[in-house]
Amino acid sequence: MSAAFDTVDHPILLQRLQSTFGIHDTVYQWFRSYLSGRRQCVRRGYIKLLITTLAYGVPQGSVLGPVLFVMYTVDLIQQIEKHGLVPHLSADDTQVYGSFSPYAAWILSTTISECLNDIVSWASSNRLQLNPTKTEVMWCATSRRQHQLLSSALQFSGISVSPVKSV
Repeated sequence: MSAAFDTVDHPILLQRLQSTFGIHDTVYQWFRSYLSGRRQCVRRGYIKLLITTLAYGVPQGSVLGPVLFVMYTVDLIQQIEKHGLVPHLSADDTQVYGSFSPYAAWILSTTISECLNDIVSWASSNRLQLNPTKTEVMWCATSRRQHQLLSSALQFSGISVSPVKSV
């Protein structure tokens, strides 16, 4: 995701904390208080310039920031699993795994492309954006099966991602 921690939408996050995680009452108010009224500024020496109230984002340098981001993106797991793929999320990094028989590489390629299209749509509806420059695909096989792997690029949402040999 691009600038993922900085683009977390507070109303969406608070709604998700209530609907998905059942956080209400005092704990909900604590999270709401933690997110609201946050300010940042640019500082040059001792002079503060451009003080701004933040409507989006969670602090990256805190313990709570990555946890809140994972809670914000929990629905992404369902988007991936509905395609029969396996997600692995770590803060703002998402990995998607799948397997196939040696003769069906094109089926997995199509499935991954469809999944990535859904991820792009989900991200957009949650004020996030997939970072195409950090999106990679890697096919793994034994040396005997290497010739059966696809060499063509994966296509999704107008983005083309060529397979890499290492990540």
